[in-house]
Amino acid sequence: MRDAITIVMGGGRGTRLYPLTKYRSKPAVPLAGKYRLIDIPISNCINSGLNRVYVLTQFMSVSLHRHIRQTYRFDAFSEGFVEILAAQQTMEEGGTDWYQGTADAVRKNRRYFDQPDVNHVVILSGDQLYRMDYRKLIKTHIESNADATIAAIPVTREQARGFGVMRLTEQGRVTGFVEKPKTQELLDSVAMAPSWIDQHGIDSKGRDCLASMGIYVFKKEVLVDVLQSTSFEDFGKEVFPSLIEPKHIQVHLFDGYWEDIGTIRAFYNANLALASRTPPFHLSSPEAPIYSRSRFLPPSQFDGATITNSIIADGCSIRPGAVIENSVIGLRCMIGDNVTIKDSIIMGSDEYETYAELAANEQLRRPVIGIGSGSHIVGAIVDKNCRIGRNVRIVNSNGVGHMEEQDGKSIQDGIPIIGKDVVVPDGWHF
Repeated sequence: MRDAITIVMGGGRGTRLYPLTKYRSKPAVPLAGKYRLIDIPISNCINSGLNRVYVLTQFMSVSLHRHIRQTYRFDAFSEGFVEILAAQQTMEEGGTDWYQGTADAVRKNRRYFDQPDVNHVVILSGDQLYRMDYRKLIKTHIESNADATIAAIPVTREQARGFGVMRLTEQGRVTGFVEKPKTQELLDSVAMAPSWIDQHGIDSKGRDCLASMGIYVFKKEVLVDVLQSTSFEDFGKEVFPSLIEPKHIQVHLFDGYWEDIGTIRAFYNANLALASRTPPFHLSSPEAPIYSRSRFLPPSQFDGATITNSIIADGCSIRPGAVIENSVIGLRCMIGDNVTIKDSIIMGSDEYETYAELAANEQLRRPVIGIGSGSHIVGAIVDKNCRIGRNVRIVNSNGVGHMEEQDGKSIQDGIPIIGKDVVVPDGWHF
């Protein structure tokens, strides 16, 4: 894969993941206790032999930059790298604007992939959870002599309403592309016979639509030409519909676990699914591990706690009487006596508090970072570095669907969220 460059799209403001994106970009959002979303596509790249990776982002990229710098270092002989390309002003045409869409972001960074030793450009999303060998994707692309190839997954018609959906020939060439079809007529125009999907090695299970996963491979010269000759801003809405007629667009079928983590509800459900007894996606894989930053933390310590169907990250301390069910507990999480945590995501802490800081907490009558004794958290997300006092109750018992952010506390998609660095005093009830 020495002739391929990978571009990971870091996304825009991440408004659908707010308030988790209040202080960080989407790819930097924590996942499964110890990872970040960006670790998924980069790990897939490393496991696929793709070691030249650019991450495009423009909002709140400091923590993402720090994570990538501390995590992904290649030896001098591999010529590999993972670099962030933040939106910047350049002398080129349009170089003074923010990224206007996925295609526009790639266009503004053409100099980094329009190189003599690059033949293929792989474009990925930075907010999806899946495991894929991109070598198979590139193999499909090369063997079909395609100008561009789109990874596609079978979906039901109801699911298809949220994706770009394709119509294919018997050979898998794209002949139609509809972005988020809402009407029955549009769905009918792109529906495939389930038997066709079955014949190509995937069990259709009655699914008759093929959705774009937002994972693409382009011939470099084709990508450069379409970006230079048009002002298209988005791949799904503009670039691919314009290329179907004059170019050969191929589909690469995929039917493993794949989740687009673009909303609070999707993020919440995906994390708790990972903590379940039979997770749909396994974080452990000898053949294709998920990489992240090495933090050299001590093992987590449990003392008289009851823990079921949960993920506990490194460096945690869980005190006697704690009950943790179907939850994700992040790095360095300090959980006090008799705490109850159910169906929740607790992201933990970036650092341990020093003895001096703990002493200052007592003087200021401020809770320590972590979850105070006797607190009860159900169906919630607690972001990093939060100070949850004693006997706090964070439970959406009234089933409120949405509550605007107040002092760092909000409800999104029915899920109570305590924002990053927020202090919740003793006895406070949501």
